[in-house]
Amino acid sequence: MTPPPRAEILGIPLAVSNYEQVMDWMDATIAASERGYVTAAAVNLVMNAQENPATMEAVIAASLAVPDGQPLVWALHALGHPEATRVYGPDLMAAYCARAARSGTPMYLYGGRGDSEREVLADRLRERYPGVRLVGGASPPFTPLTLEEDERLLADIDASGAQVVWVGTGQPKQEQWMHRMRPRLQASLLVGVGAAFDFHAGLVKQAPPWMQRNGLEWSYRLMREPKRLWRRYARYNPRFVAGFARQYARHRRGSDR
Repeated sequence: MTPPPRAEILGIPLAVSNYEQVMDWMDATIAASERGYVTAAAVNLVMNAQENPATMEAVIAASLAVPDGQPLVWALHALGHPEATRVYGPDLMAAYCARAARSGTPMYLYGGRGDSEREVLADRLRERYPGVRLVGGASPPFTPLTLEEDERLLADIDASGAQVVWVGTGQPKQEQWMHRMRPRLQASLLVGVGAAFDFHAGLVKQAPPWMQRNGLEWSYRLMREPKRLWRRYARYNPRFVAGFARQYARHRRGSDR
């Protein structure tokens, strides 16, 4: 199944699409018994990829990278793609759960802060989307899995019969995990959605819609979790602005010829 068209921002090919197009592609991929993985790329992932070869390899190898952050959408617009829209990981997960509740697509939850928190997420999804088929779940420890733990996890996911595995272990960890595990799993799609598990479980509040529309979600999250996030935003936000300014200047020079 051909994915939506893409355009590069700092070397990362991002989908020029919307929620319906992405979900239609997901359904078609499952129907065709194909396999792939999806990442909802935020600015910090794009910038981590600039300095971490493992992250760049994982993101480039993804079947689809959607622009999770509003600044990435603005960057696509500036490069001449006005049809590009934000495909926010938590909203993609919610919209696809609603669709899957009707279609019966079986899904697995991999991630979360722990087993109890993941069960809260599963309960809330079942309440919100009656009929949704959540066929399994696991919450990895913060330390790397042993080979034996890896094998048990892979066997559990395959035995569940899931066609979609939602991965919420944080960027870039989840992208590197999907890249490594994609050849070893039978599920059609692995979908990395970052903080969506915490949001949908009610553990962390999302930024108000007006802040999301104006690209200020990062400041809201920083206020809520300053110790965890300040280094990320202090490091990557200015570098993204500078890096894209250089890309845009090259784009304009090419357009003026």
